[in-house]
Amino acid sequence: MNAQILKGNGLALYPNPIAAKPQEQYGQDREEILHCAGFDAAAKEISGWPGYQETALRALPVLAKKLGIAALYYKDESTRFGLKSFKALGGAYAVFRLIQQAIAAQHPGHLATPKEILSGQYSDIVSKMTVTCATDGNHGRSVAWGAQLFGCHCVIYIHATVSEGRRAAIAFYGAEVIRVPGNYDDSVHHAAEQAAKNGWTVVSDTTYEGYRDIPIDVMHGYGVMSREMSEQLEHRAPTHVLVQAGVGALAASVCAAFWQEWGATRPSFVIIEPERADCFFQSGLVGKPVAVLGDLDTVMAGLACGEVSPVAWDILKHGINHYATLSDDHALEAMRVFANPNASDPKIVSGETGSTGLGLMLAAQGNTQIWNVLGLNADSRVLLIGSEGDTDPTIYKQVVGRSAEEVLA
Repeated sequence: MNAQILKGNGLALYPNPIAAKPQEQYGQDREEILHCAGFDAAAKEISGWPGYQETALRALPVLAKKLGIAALYYKDESTRFGLKSFKALGGAYAVFRLIQQAIAAQHPGHLATPKEILSGQYSDIVSKMTVTCATDGNHGRSVAWGAQLFGCHCVIYIHATVSEGRRAAIAFYGAEVIRVPGNYDDSVHHAAEQAAKNGWTVVSDTTYEGYRDIPIDVMHGYGVMSREMSEQLEHRAPTHVLVQAGVGALAASVCAAFWQEWGATRPSFVIIEPERADCFFQSGLVGKPVAVLGDLDTVMAGLACGEVSPVAWDILKHGINHYATLSDDHALEAMRVFANPNASDPKIVSGETGSTGLGLMLAAQGNTQIWNVLGLNADSRVLLIGSEGDTDPTIYKQVVGRSAEEVLA
C-alpha cells in the first residue's frame, strides 16, 4: 500500500483505495450518524441566535488563473459570531442542546427555545450545570462562549503548547482555563477524568467508548457552514473540496452534508493534516484508526491531534478520496498569499489552520504527478474551508508581518 504514497515539495498524498464509487449512496449506516434531520435542527436553532450572520464565500479568480484552475472559493469563517472560527457553530450548539435536554428532564414535553433560555427563564436549572472540554484553542472558545451565552459554568483544559493568546481568548468568555502537561490527547483524557470526578459534562468533538451523542451534536452544528456554502454555490457542486482534518469532526460534517446533497456528483474530497499529526493519513494506510504518538508539534495548532474520532472515521473511511499531509512552511506561505492578493482578489485573514487548503494547492502546483492524481486541471472548481481567522493575533502578525486590521485596511 505504501508504494502508492506520492511525495514532493513538503506534501505527501495517498489516494484512498477504499473510497466510495461516485454512484454509491450516502446510505443508512452513515445516516445513523449524521443525518439531514440533525443538520436541519442545527440550522433552525443557530440561525436564531443573537449575532448569527452567514459568513462569506470568497471567490479568488486571479489566484485560480495563476494556479491553472477554473475557480477557487474560500469559505471565510473569520467572522463567525465574533469568535473567528467555524468552531462557534459546534461546541456552543452542543452546550445549547445539553441545556435543552436538562430543561426537558424537569419539564417533560417542552423543548426550550434559545429565546427562553437567554431570557433566564430556566436559570434555576442552567446555573447548576458545568460543561468542560480539552482544546487547542478554537473549540474551547466556542464551548466557553456557549456556556456564557446560555448561562452555565465552564472549565476548559489546554495542553502544554497552546499559546497564551489562545488561552486568554478562552478566558475572555468567563471560563476557568487550566493548563495540563502533555499533548492534546493527554488533555482530552484529563478532561474526561475530571468531568467524571466532578459531575460535569464533557462537550467534545471527538467520540470515544460510551461517548457519542454530544460530538454528533457538534458535527451537526458544523453543518450550518455546509448549508451556507451549498446555497452560496447556487447548489452547483465544486469538483474538489479541501478540508483540514484534526480529529475529523469538521471533515466528516462537510463530507456528509455534501454527499447527502450531491450524491453521484459530489466533489472529490481531500483531507489535509500536518506532517507530525497525521492520524488520518496513518489510519488510511492500514484501513483502521491508529494513534499517532509524540508531541504532535505543528504551527497548525488546531490540527495537532493524534487520534481520529471513531464516528468521523465511519463517515470518512469511504468518503475521502485522498489523504494528504502538509509541511508547516506551506501553511504559513498560504497565510501570506491570502494577505497579499494579486490584483482584484479580496484580502483574506486566514490563520495557520485556515490556510491549509491553499497550502496544499501551492505545494501541489509544483508537482505534476500529484496535481494529476488529484485530478486538477483547467476545468477544476476548488472549494477551500477557511476554518479560522487570526485566532492568535500575535502569531498572525509574526507570520504575515501585519495585524489583521492592517491587512484589511
